[in-house]
Amino acid sequence: MTTTAPAPTPAPPPPARPSAGRRVTARLLAWWRRLTAMRTAIVLLFLLALAAVPGSLLPQRSLSQTNVRQYFADHPDLAPVLDRLYLFDVFSSPWFAAVYLLLFISLIGCVVPRAVEHARALRAAPPPAPRNLLRLPDSGQVSTPLAPAAALDVVEEELRVRRYRVVRRGSAHSAESSGTDLSAEKGYLKETGNLLFHLSLIALLLGLAGGKLWGYEGSILVTEGDGFCNSFQQYDTYSSGPLVDSGDLSPTCVTLEDFRAEYEPDLTASSFTADIRHGGPGEEGRRATIGVNDPLRSDGDRLYVTGHGFSPMFSVTLPDGQTFEDISVPFLPSDLQTMASEGALKLPDVGGDTQLALEGFFAPTGLVQGGVLTSINPQPLNPTVAIVAYQGYLGLDSGIPQSVYSLDASQIERGRLVEAGSANLSVGESLTLEDGTVITFGGFEEFAAMQYSHDPGQVWVLVSAISLLTGLLALLLLRRERVFARAAPAADGGGTVLTLASLTRGSGESAPRFAALTDDLRAALAARTAPHSEVPPRDS
Repeated sequence: MTTTAPAPTPAPPPPARPSAGRRVTARLLAWWRRLTAMRTAIVLLFLLALAAVPGSLLPQRSLSQTNVRQYFADHPDLAPVLDRLYLFDVFSSPWFAAVYLLLFISLIGCVVPRAVEHARALRAAPPPAPRNLLRLPDSGQVSTPLAPAAALDVVEEELRVRRYRVVRRGSAHSAESSGTDLSAEKGYLKETGNLLFHLSLIALLLGLAGGKLWGYEGSILVTEGDGFCNSFQQYDTYSSGPLVDSGDLSPTCVTLEDFRAEYEPDLTASSFTADIRHGGPGEEGRRATIGVNDPLRSDGDRLYVTGHGFSPMFSVTLPDGQTFEDISVPFLPSDLQTMASEGALKLPDVGGDTQLALEGFFAPTGLVQGGVLTSINPQPLNPTVAIVAYQGYLGLDSGIPQSVYSLDASQIERGRLVEAGSANLSVGESLTLEDGTVITFGGFEEFAAMQYSHDPGQVWVLVSAISLLTGLLALLLLRRERVFARAAPAADGGGTVLTLASLTRGSGESAPRFAALTDDLRAALAARTAPHSEVPPRDS
């Protein structure tokens, strides 16, 4: 007998290698899942906070270019390295923007799917009761002479009073299908609060970003009787978002009519009050009174009073008899406790080819000790000024920017500005220079430090912050709870045995709440049973 060897079984074909497009798609999906994970969002939020630290430790160009220049002068080797890392422009740097955008994308990708899932859960019925309720952490049994359906009616009423959503089902674990299982659930607002918190956080970040992109602010010192218009050219310092154009500024002009400062017994200023007039260019304007915590609000803009100081007034009489009356300039406070102030007055248009400048120290309540002027009180009880007069060339037309509150020290070092006299002057006293120029101290005016701000995202940020706190309170205070009940006839055939169980997600102990619910159900079942037991039997 001839046997035939079985044909060899063909080897299975190697699995098909996914195409390049599918591999790229799979890799992108993996990266997207990793980016939108809650752990990634927390890490990015931490990195954003960490990235903001250099912005609080180092001077920023958007706030004070003068401080940045001073840092370069103090640290000539370190400052260029830090500048290449954008550490003087932290909040507009590419790496800060990258972390900011990644956090946006991560939060949106994490929260939006959860919001969709939560919306579906709100319409879904509570889940069926588990097979063995007594295995749950909080469980127990209650006996009642009522029928199973009537007992579950009592449980349903009690749970609905407690604002549970209740569903009756036939038990999948018994032959009966008359609705012997009950599932109840409440606490959906906890997850709603969780989503509201994260959505509000996104809205808050969007509001802050919008304020930085389309917002601006400018600071200026305004002496009584003077004013300014909302223009970048008139501000002493200003900052604006990258999407702000000078034509976007509100057409508003402000005039400071009067300024008052009140002082506490310990000589600290308790409040500033400024009487202003504001309106469009060329208009008479409307009167208003503003203070430190009471800004002027108009069309989304705000005008603050952030400080105050003094502007000494001088009169200059030239040798040919020409007189310049009541020339003033703000002196910046160098000591906030005594309001001792320093400043400079530049007069490039007096004296022909020789320019005149005054460098001074103003004391509201002056006291001269050993020829040195000091201030002992911030209130202007004895205004005195110490001045040093210079003549020569100020260098204002050299093209090099100068501070309006101080003289260019390089001009003095080079001998282009020469000291021509000095004196301590009270109100009405004069200093006469060698060429016959007379400088008279005529008194002072007060000035207000004002800040004009425009933040289009402020209302958005406020609403987002309130909703964020609301969501956080709901997340922390509410609990997600599920209650299950199953009614089964008693083993002796008399009455019903209710098996109760609960699951709780949230803070706090769940056992006391379950015990209280069980006690209330026993009382309700007893109350429902009592009338039936008291009914007298019918006559046959």
